[in-house]
Amino acid sequence: MIRLGVDGRELVTGARTGIGRYVIEVLRAASQKGWPCTVYGDRSTSLGVTLPGVALRVLDPRWTQWWDQVTLPRQLAQDNISAFLSPYYKGPLLAPCPVVLTIHDLFFITYLGRRRLFYDGLMVRLARLYAARAVAIIADSKYSQQAIVTRLGISAEKITVIPVPLGNEFHETPLTEEVKARYGITDPYLLYVGNFWPHKNLPRLLQAFAGLGESLRNTFQLVLAGCDQHHRPRLQELARTLGLSSRILFPGQIADPDLPALYTGCSLFVLPSLVEGFGLPALEAMACGAPVIAANRAAIPEVVGKAAILFDPEDVVAITKAMTDVLTQPELGATLRRQGLLRSREFSLNRTAGRVLMLLQEVSEGRHETRRTP
Repeated sequence: MIRLGVDGRELVTGARTGIGRYVIEVLRAASQKGWPCTVYGDRSTSLGVTLPGVALRVLDPRWTQWWDQVTLPRQLAQDNISAFLSPYYKGPLLAPCPVVLTIHDLFFITYLGRRRLFYDGLMVRLARLYAARAVAIIADSKYSQQAIVTRLGISAEKITVIPVPLGNEFHETPLTEEVKARYGITDPYLLYVGNFWPHKNLPRLLQAFAGLGESLRNTFQLVLAGCDQHHRPRLQELARTLGLSSRILFPGQIADPDLPALYTGCSLFVLPSLVEGFGLPALEAMACGAPVIAANRAAIPEVVGKAAILFDPEDVVAITKAMTDVLTQPELGATLRRQGLLRSREFSLNRTAGRVLMLLQEVSEGRHETRRTP
């Protein structure tokens, strides 16, 4: 019987991240497979779901590096863990079991080209060390795989490309008046879901929305769903400057049970990011029947395929045109909905989380061989 250990520090009450969703779906798949799983966290960690065979163990949080390299390995040995999965670029260097890293992207090294020579150099050295000591590495996309090869000097044969799992809860779900009232949403609306960090490119999205014809601006509401309190004031100030305060809604964190309905109910989902290691919200929106337009950067085209309209995220006029085309051409929106639903089915749990478990089983049994991803 395989005993799986997982770093669960991304699971925090009131916060939703792509990494957190990744962890939950892997745990869900492992639970369904009957594997005993131990999630290792600190005092802020909360599973948020009840899964048979999955237990949370809170470890001493006094210092991150101590947690990573001392407390965690000791506990892995005591718990007789067969394989350990880290959803980050880092993991214990001296572990009593095989360690598999998931490197979603290298955004933590150089943030949108801002060079911090000492910090970036240190992070590259650490990332190379962690990657070298891991038995295997998972990348969300071929884009991320190539970035890891180029920046960290890791052989492509050591990296297995496995897309982020798409939760089964993401399917077409009626949007009720109760849910709309809960967040102050009015029909019809455009939707963005995620944080408000600069690489998400939201100022240009607001400018593009301002560039819509007056009729469209007065008809549609732009909903920016996320709990990013740090970057939100700047976006609110920009909305005021553009004269759009009444047309742009910041509903805050959307409860997980309400999110599929919000995707389903939108007239258009927009992902304008400059950088994404995967772009999970676009896939979630497609699975819920929303037409999607997205940036033509990084891993996004690889994820959405031909099921979305792609635009240059640095060209505000191009974003406005993509929005206008979908909002004024019902047949185009209907086509995108159909194509998106078909595309999302290619990311079922069996094809994603199931492959993660297969890799973990191979490394735990000593059967994993470095191989090139097809």
